[in-house]
Amino acid sequence: MKLVTYRYQGTTSIGKVDGDQVIDLPRNDAALPATMLELLQAGPEAMARAHAVRGDHAVALSEVELLAPLPNPSKFLAIGMNYRKHVEEAAKVGVHTPPTQVWFNKQVSCVNGPFGDVHLPAVSDQLDYEVELCAVIGQRCKHVKREEAEAFIAGYMVCNDVSVRDWQLATQTMTIGKSFDTCGPTGPWIVTPDELGDPLALRLRLWVNGELRQDDETGSMIHDIFAQVAHLSAAFTLEPGDLLATGTPSGVGVAMSPPTYLRVGDIMRAEIDGIGAIENRVVAEAV
Repeated sequence: MKLVTYRYQGTTSIGKVDGDQVIDLPRNDAALPATMLELLQAGPEAMARAHAVRGDHAVALSEVELLAPLPNPSKFLAIGMNYRKHVEEAAKVGVHTPPTQVWFNKQVSCVNGPFGDVHLPAVSDQLDYEVELCAVIGQRCKHVKREEAEAFIAGYMVCNDVSVRDWQLATQTMTIGKSFDTCGPTGPWIVTPDELGDPLALRLRLWVNGELRQDDETGSMIHDIFAQVAHLSAAFTLEPGDLLATGTPSGVGVAMSPPTYLRVGDIMRAEIDGIGAIENRVVAEAV
């Protein structure tokens, strides 16, 4: 099942993609919530009802505007230095990684849609891209064992962990440089685990203006998705609607020689097999 948040004729709702159409969930089943966060919070029974929805309330996929599938996540967390080759290239620019999982927050206000514009900040010219697989937590959990973690994931999206490098590297936490407005494009939908298959065997790629910059497989992660859930839930409770960006492979602009940052007019396309693609244009921030 591919779950979407979409806008059609001025109205925002949630639905699921069926071929070339979007089936509206609450209009076909009044027992279902009107937002994606509420759907996740309603638990497995609501997800089962969503799977079963059939009905007349549908619209062509080509006629809707796809929004961020989860526009108001509870938390937006991201792991750094989680692909082996990315660790190697980061060391070249002075970023060294301790032997444990390295997590930072992306403020939820950075969430952007799958085709929304990304701002080149007025205060920086060091905007960079990072294609990542994003896991969506579906059930409240704490102290999860790695072998049990998959049961608590509602689905997966493509994420571009857009980064403002000078602001990121100026502080120890990285949070500010990872959280500028519009710097969290996600989508184009949430693909449920039953449809996606093995999340550790997916190819992920990113292009800038048609030039392939990143190309790797999720199996190259140092700490896989399930180990990430186990690690985080040992510290604090994960809630339905939490987003976990699971790391980016090598090929980022800051590690190029010379560093090559995004400019106004550039188009980033981030794609993961089995999920789909998001595409975002860089525009100047209005001040």
